[in-house]
Amino acid sequence: MPRPALIRKQAIDLAVAPNLADYAAECRAFTWDAARHALDGLPGGGLNIAHEAVDRHARGPRADHVAFRFLGAESQRVMSYSELSRVTSRFANVLKNLGVGRGERVFVLTGRIPALYTAVLGSFKAGCVVSPLFSAFGPEPLATRLKLGAGAVLVTTEGLYERKVAKIRDQLPALRHVLLVPDDGEPTDIPGTHALDRLMAQASDTFEVVPTLPEDPALLHFTSGTTGTPKGAMHVHGAAITHWATGRYALDLHPDDIFWCTADPGWVTGTSYGIIAPLLHGVTSIVDEVEFDAQRWWRILHEQQVSVWYTAPTAIRMLMKAGAELARSLDYPKLRFIASVGEPLNPEAVWWGQEVLGRPIHDNWWQTETGGIMIANLPALDIKPGSMGLPLPGVEAAIVHPRADGSVEVIDQPDVEGELALKRGWPSMLRGYLHNEERYRKCFSGDWYLSGDLARRDADGYYWFVGRSDDVIKSAGHLIGPFEVESALMEHPAVAEAGVIGKPDVMVGEVVKAFVSLKEGFKPGEALRMELLGHARKRLGAAVAPKEIDFLPTLPRTRSGKIMRRLLKARELGLPEGDTSTLESMP
Repeated sequence: MPRPALIRKQAIDLAVAPNLADYAAECRAFTWDAARHALDGLPGGGLNIAHEAVDRHARGPRADHVAFRFLGAESQRVMSYSELSRVTSRFANVLKNLGVGRGERVFVLTGRIPALYTAVLGSFKAGCVVSPLFSAFGPEPLATRLKLGAGAVLVTTEGLYERKVAKIRDQLPALRHVLLVPDDGEPTDIPGTHALDRLMAQASDTFEVVPTLPEDPALLHFTSGTTGTPKGAMHVHGAAITHWATGRYALDLHPDDIFWCTADPGWVTGTSYGIIAPLLHGVTSIVDEVEFDAQRWWRILHEQQVSVWYTAPTAIRMLMKAGAELARSLDYPKLRFIASVGEPLNPEAVWWGQEVLGRPIHDNWWQTETGGIMIANLPALDIKPGSMGLPLPGVEAAIVHPRADGSVEVIDQPDVEGELALKRGWPSMLRGYLHNEERYRKCFSGDWYLSGDLARRDADGYYWFVGRSDDVIKSAGHLIGPFEVESALMEHPAVAEAGVIGKPDVMVGEVVKAFVSLKEGFKPGEALRMELLGHARKRLGAAVAPKEIDFLPTLPRTRSGKIMRRLLKARELGLPEGDTSTLESMP
């Protein structure tokens, strides 16, 4: 029997009065200027993320409230807002004592351990620009990002340094300081590095926050494109206004919530909503230091009494695969709101939440470039499973079609597919791509930011994702640029050329599949296939490396030499090939 097209909210869903109860009225009344007044600000019109997220709570009635609860494999550590203020001030003083100043870039490469959160927030205090990196990256992706970002400081663990960073250190002339966190026990003396624990012990726990302005840079997030190197999206301290508003409206955070964002801070979700947004609201965040395990996750939801849970479609599908019986083996009496982001959430998963947990899963949409949630299924409103939801207050969205003169036509009719666009003006909008002004300009047509995502809007104003207009691969919530994978494969002596696509996968959204042509003297075979898979995994890390490789005599290219990934994907999936008039050769 087919399920209804709508999940209607029940009284149990509204047991806690939602922050956004009257959508239309809130949208009419909302202004970003008014939202800014919910934060302290700094003298002279300044704004600093760390002050708003940490110090204003540490100096007020929430000083002893738990900010983070870090869950290790066998133990946990609790950190209050007052303690978080002290340790982040110590880290800011470490940077100051090393001569690292305002505007310099601090990269953080660790697992989800306390030092990561201390370094990110302490860097904000010092006026530095922070770039968290995913710890599963291999040496080459790390080198690319550190070089592009001209990182002055890298915070990492001893193990990650020895396995990944040491071999690329001579490629990073801008990197002045490497601060190491011990993997276990006492720090090890490694030449060319500092033991972070020792520097922290010597530093003062008082620090006057650098008086940054709302437009001062704060974050550098890397997002991979279809060609070229990863793009460094730059965000400012004023982004905190968006993080506060979206935490209030899209995630419905209340002061007594126990919040769990499962995303790693190496990705934008884990920074915006695993660090900043919950702290702005003074709530307690759960941080699980251990990799995914279905039984463990259900136990965390139960034992930690999580009330608001923000996760990814890949994780939801993995939990579904583990079975409803496991999910129902425990109860979750405090869990009142579940949200998801990273890729479109299929209707089956939304209904699974309703049927197994008694709570529907609320999909939402945003990008690295938007810095925060833009469109969401909201707590007080009915859900249309499979939809992205409605634009948040302060966000003006539209479906647009390009015109020949470079402008866009805004489509007023419902259910017409086009590019999803947002009107300029929200505070967390990217302020540029590092060293790539031309690419940044192409993101806009007049006042409209062009997302590159194809969508449609229905008659009720709900938005529905159609597909990407480029080739970026979304796998388990990660954005993977084909060029990076292709480049790593072509470093192998057997590979003449490589083309990479995303292949649909029920568990992770897409898996990376590569097509390679070989140099003369090499023959395709299973042994070489396994060798190439191992090579790519070593260079790129498991999260980015291809899971499948096929051999082709030649790859389809345009006359200008660009590999036609679209054609590779169409042939792989048995889809129409479309226009092939620019094709140089047909393999």
